[in-house]
Amino acid sequence: MNTSTDSRAVFRRLHESGCFVMPNPWDVGSARVLEQLGFPALATTSSGLAWSLGKRDNSVSRNETIAHLRSIAEAVDVPVNADFEDGFATMPTDVARNVKIATTTGVAGLSIEDSSGDEAEPLFDFTLAVERIAAARRSIDESGTGILLTARSEGFIVGRPDLAETIRRLSAYAEAGADCLYAPGLSSTQDVSAVVKAVAPKPVNVLVGSDFTTVAELAELGVRRISVGGALARAAWGSFLYAASEIAEHGTFARLAAGVPFPVLNRRFTSRG
Repeated sequence: MNTSTDSRAVFRRLHESGCFVMPNPWDVGSARVLEQLGFPALATTSSGLAWSLGKRDNSVSRNETIAHLRSIAEAVDVPVNADFEDGFATMPTDVARNVKIATTTGVAGLSIEDSSGDEAEPLFDFTLAVERIAAARRSIDESGTGILLTARSEGFIVGRPDLAETIRRLSAYAEAGADCLYAPGLSSTQDVSAVVKAVAPKPVNVLVGSDFTTVAELAELGVRRISVGGALARAAWGSFLYAASEIAEHGTFARLAAGVPFPVLNRRFTSRG
C-alpha cells in the first residue's frame, strides 16, 4: 500500500462529492479481490476479523487489530479505513494513545464508536463520548498524517434507537472534529435523510447489511459513503456453513457445486509485483 499523503488525499477527495461504496474485507485475500473489482476504498470490519480468528466481535485485542490494519493497508493500493471500535479504551487520554499507534499502520481513515459494552448503559455518557472524539482528533492532528476521522454513534445497534439522540451526538462529534459521521443501524430513508441534513456539510456513512436500499437511492439522499460492515463476511460464512452442514448432516455434497471454480479463484491471487 502507498502510505504517503497521496493515499490519504485521495480518500479525502472521495468524501467531497458524489457517493462511493467502501466494502469491508476481513483478510488480505478478500481485500485484494475487492480492490480488483474496482472499489475506490476499503474498510476493515471488527466482526469479520474476529470471526476469522475464531472469536466473537469486540473480543479482538488492540495489538491484533493493529497488526490486521497494517496487513490490509500493505496488501492493497487503495485507501483503507480502520474500524477501530471504541479506541480500545474508555478514557480520552487512552483513546488518544491508541489512535496514535493506529496512525502508524498506513490507514487513510479511522473510526471511533460510542458504544460502551455495558448492557445497562450501552452508550458512553454524552460528554465523555464527545471528549473521546476530540481526543482522537488531537492525536491524529499531532501525527501529521491527515487521516480522516469518522465518529460513530451506535444507538440503533445497541438497543437505543433514538433518532434525536443520535443526531445530537453526531452533531457534537462533528463539532469535536470528526470529518465523517456514521450511525450504523439506520434502515429507513427518512432517518438517513434526517441525519444527512443535520450534520451537513459533513459527509455521512451509511451501513448496508441487507437489500433495504440501493446505491442510487442513498446517493439521492445525499449520502457520501456506503459500507457493509460484516455483511460480506457473513455471506461468505453462510455459503461455508450451508455446505459444511449438508456434508455433516446428510453426507451429500450438492452445495459444493456453487463454489467458484478453482482456476477462476486461483487467478485472483497471482503474485503482486
